[in-house]
Formats: sequence, structure tokens, C-alpha cells
Amino acid sequence: MMISDPIGDMLTRIRNAALAHKKTIELPSSKLKVAVAKLLVREGYLSHVEETKGSHGPVLQIELTYEGKEPLLTGVRRISKPGLRWYINKKKIPMVMGGQGIAIISTPNGVMSGKDARKQGVGGELLCEVW
Repeated sequence: MMISDPIGDMLTRIRNAALAHKKTIELPSSKLKVAVAKLLVREGYLSHVEETKGSHGPVLQIELTYEGKEPLLTGVRRISKPGLRWYINKKKIPMVMGGQGIAIISTPNGVMSGKDARKQGVGGELLCEVW
């Protein structure tokens, strides 16, 4: 089965794993998924990301971060979807949950958080919001 929205699928798997209190998950890998996952590690929502070889191609192994028994990642909202892409300029980068969360943006300089994109003065495709 072909997934039409791989980033949406990845975010849903991470959210569901957090709700089920799972420590690790595995999913098919791609450059964009690795970039998003590494950003989530830098921001502290995930504790570890590793790309390994699976029987059907590269596999992304993700380890979630918990504070006590509660997952640090509590919510995810996909913004730009395959059917409707959302592009924003540097002035329109949203503050997520009053600064508690992050916006993930795919820019010409790579995938970065909204805060970093604001600092560098670049806009791009608003992939999702995480809190």
C-alpha cells in the first residue's frame, strides 16, 4: 500500500506511540522524515533517531522522550498536506501554543523550527506544529 502523506503518517505514528506509552517505533525512512525526526530530537521531543537497513529498504528507528510517565510530545497538527500545500513568508511564521510548541518548516536552507527560520529570515513550507 502506498501512503499519500508520509510525513503525516510519521507524525501520527509518533503521536499514537506517545499515547500508548511506547518507548520506540520503527517506520520507513526518507530524507525528509530523517530531517524532521532530527529536529524533534534537537528540540527535545524525541530522545534518539537512527536510520538502519531493513528487509524492505531503510528503516527509521525513533525513541520517544518521557518526563516521568508523561510523553513530552503531547500534540501534533499537520498543516501542509499533499492536497493543499501551505507556504509562508518569514513574517507569517506562527507561535505554537504561545511559544510552548514549535512550527516545523521546510526552507531552502533545510528543515528547521519556526524560531530558527525567523532568526535566519527565511520562510518556506509549513509542514506541521508540535507541542
